[in-house]
Amino acid sequence: MEDYITRTYGTSGLDSRPLFGETSARDRIISLILGGITAILFLVTLISAFFPHLPPHPLNVFFAVCIFLNCISAGILIWWYRQGDLEPKFRYLIYYISVSIIILCTCANLYFHDVGKSLTSINMTLNWCGDPKQSQNIEKAVKMNVCLHMQQIVNAS
Repeated sequence: MEDYITRTYGTSGLDSRPLFGETSARDRIISLILGGITAILFLVTLISAFFPHLPPHPLNVFFAVCIFLNCISAGILIWWYRQGDLEPKFRYLIYYISVSIIILCTCANLYFHDVGKSLTSINMTLNWCGDPKQSQNIEKAVKMNVCLHMQQIVNAS
């Protein structure tokens, strides 16, 4: 029995990679965290597409539908992967699609809530003026306009 040699079957040594259907604890944790973040961010995006403005803007709804279609393709890949129809190397494709959905949802939420839009218009106005004294006056006027607009929103609700 001492002549028994451990067979490596073409690998460079003992191979601890899981076979089909088996996942390591690390892969399971990564999948759960990435899937949870993706699901929560998608739900926030879907809600934000319809409810900040009633009736919802058609462009917001279109953006949410496009992200939803990406989620469907990711869900199909995850389903096939869990059934064992896909090789383990497709797990990285699923991770890539999930990260791209997270980025799309982040961009959509920033767009839905007009983040950075008012600062861009202020900077464009200040650069257009040229005169520093005029730009300070315009900046004060814009800030006062924003404050008045916020008061109108509070008074309306």
